[in-house]
Amino acid sequence: MIDPEIRHLLREAAQKLEALRGSLDLDLKLEQIADYEQKMSAPDFWDDNERAQKMIGELNAIKSVVDRYQKLQSDCDDLLLMQELIEEEGDAGLAEDWSQGVNKLASDLDQFELTLLLSSPYDKYSAILELHPGAGGTESQDWASMLYRMYTRWAEDRGFKVEVADYLPGDEAGIKSVTIIVHGYNAYGYLKAEKGVHRLVRISPFDASGRRHTSFASCDVVPEIEDDDSEIEIRSEDLKVDTYRAGGAGGQHVNKTESAVRITHIPSGIIVACQSERSQISNRDRAMKMLRSKLFERRLEEQQKEIAAIRGEQSDIAWGSQIRSYVFHPYSMVKDHRTGEETGNVGAVMDGDIDPFINAYLRSQIRKSE
Repeated sequence: MIDPEIRHLLREAAQKLEALRGSLDLDLKLEQIADYEQKMSAPDFWDDNERAQKMIGELNAIKSVVDRYQKLQSDCDDLLLMQELIEEEGDAGLAEDWSQGVNKLASDLDQFELTLLLSSPYDKYSAILELHPGAGGTESQDWASMLYRMYTRWAEDRGFKVEVADYLPGDEAGIKSVTIIVHGYNAYGYLKAEKGVHRLVRISPFDASGRRHTSFASCDVVPEIEDDDSEIEIRSEDLKVDTYRAGGAGGQHVNKTESAVRITHIPSGIIVACQSERSQISNRDRAMKMLRSKLFERRLEEQQKEIAAIRGEQSDIAWGSQIRSYVFHPYSMVKDHRTGEETGNVGAVMDGDIDPFINAYLRSQIRKSE
């Protein structure tokens, strides 16, 4: 009645949770939550709105870890109790529910452990994600729009908020470029796995001859850095600021005034644009934040290159090389070339089921750092 493999899986989960309780220092986190809540109840808490919002974010981050751990522990306790009942009564229906519950617990615990491993100082931030089609006109622009939908679905399924900062539609179909900000704790920690070039192979819907086409689109991801978390200095004389009327697919983000803002950082050549807000001032502020994040990311990349040069190391994936292939024809497969992770369920991936690829990449990076 009791599957020995499932029994072993549940025993492993219970042992992992016991070990995690110590490594998480759960008692200390509960004390921190109580301390934050006491400070937030002070009459002058909202006098400094920026400080208040930051404290709320820190509290929510700690509570998220504690709540998820306590839910996993509660589920594990329930399954252990259910196991005892099955052994005593031999209920086949209950055994099936128990087996499914143990598998779900193991999956949820695996995801929780991965979240805890996102330890980079910037993993916790929201993410600024940009998509740009490669050469190929309408075909590549359509591919970029498919990726845009995939990332939007993934973010929404995770409970993240997606804000479209800039959207430039294609001439016939698809998009010429899009910038979205994925708001949520650890959004950058997950989405940094998607940075690189994505390749599509399919029968083109835009080719009357029904020939197979290969398209490329690049995905760039940077953390949304808070102003007080970086030492990036931006001089006004280094900026070229243009304003224009906002526009987007299906009439989204459209204004009758020139509220959209495009900023060019002349020394670096970095260009950012924002049209999500109604006012030009708000769009300029948002664009400056995006520029600061991009300059900060570039500085980090330069530092990493210097360290690699000193060590004589070469990175596995150079900028511009494809990280993943999506094959629709002559067979169905999505394969990540960095980790070897692959699946034949292309439809699920395009609907946002990219966690297996993200998780495999993150685990590979953890192994490299060990």
